[in-house]
Amino acid sequence: MLHLRLIVPADRTDEVLHLLDTTVGTTHLVVLNGAARDPQGDVVLCDVAREAGDGLLAELRAMELDRTGSIAIENIDLSLSLRADRAEDEAPGEGADAVLWESLTDATHEESTLSATYLAFLTVATMIAACGVVLDNAILIVGAMAVGPEFGPLAGLCTALVQRAPRLAWRSAQALLVGFAVAMVVTVGFSLFMDAVGLFDVGALEAERPNTNFIYRPDWFSFVVAVLAGIAGVLSLTSAKSGALVGVAISVTTVPAAANAAVALGYQEYGQAWHSMEQLLLNLAGIIVAGSLTLTAQKLLWARHETGAARRRPR
Repeated sequence: MLHLRLIVPADRTDEVLHLLDTTVGTTHLVVLNGAARDPQGDVVLCDVAREAGDGLLAELRAMELDRTGSIAIENIDLSLSLRADRAEDEAPGEGADAVLWESLTDATHEESTLSATYLAFLTVATMIAACGVVLDNAILIVGAMAVGPEFGPLAGLCTALVQRAPRLAWRSAQALLVGFAVAMVVTVGFSLFMDAVGLFDVGALEAERPNTNFIYRPDWFSFVVAVLAGIAGVLSLTSAKSGALVGVAISVTTVPAAANAAVALGYQEYGQAWHSMEQLLLNLAGIIVAGSLTLTAQKLLWARHETGAARRRPR
């Protein structure tokens, strides 16, 4: 269930209440007349089944309530109510399958921001992966994958392509390109410093490295795994099962590939650097293609449920 807190101009309250009353899946309606001060208006509270949330939000925004008032949404972790159970039963589909596009767009917009924190996480992750590359240590590689924040901009790019949001697409692409460029440049300097103090050695990079040589040896399995990770990552975001994102992060070799390329560039091993960049681009392409197709499939599938819900609303 979702909890909605609406601030409604007094002259639009009846219109909003009619919408809520006739939307399948809503319950626990509360009206506080004149309670809002900034902006002035009435406060309307209600709970809505997740399945009906996206359609309801779209209609509220069509009323321009986001401009003249306010729309706030919270997830309800536990609701002990027969009315809530009935509302979820009446709403078509399953809550876990529902996509809240407004929430997804807002979340990916925030995660795809090119901020100092984002750059710091990506740079630190790349340097950790650089240590894993030189030491041929798979544990460090996995740790670097988990620390890397690059899935946020990737999800933002997928969302932007499906929702046709050019500004979000630009922000996401900028975060990816600038983020990886900065992380790799800093990691090149980090590698040279580690070599100067005797902690890195070119011989370690040129060795067989049985635990990490997959990073600069891209193949079709790299693309297949990236596609599967893209599907899982998008599903975890749209279904609010964020715990699955950790598994997604440690299944693709974006950060390790960037780190291997940076270390190789520092030692002028251009062949290995090029193959590492191929691995990086292959993983990025696989995630973007799979994520976009997954969101498109969800959008088409859920459109049928919303059509069914509209037919079932009382008039």
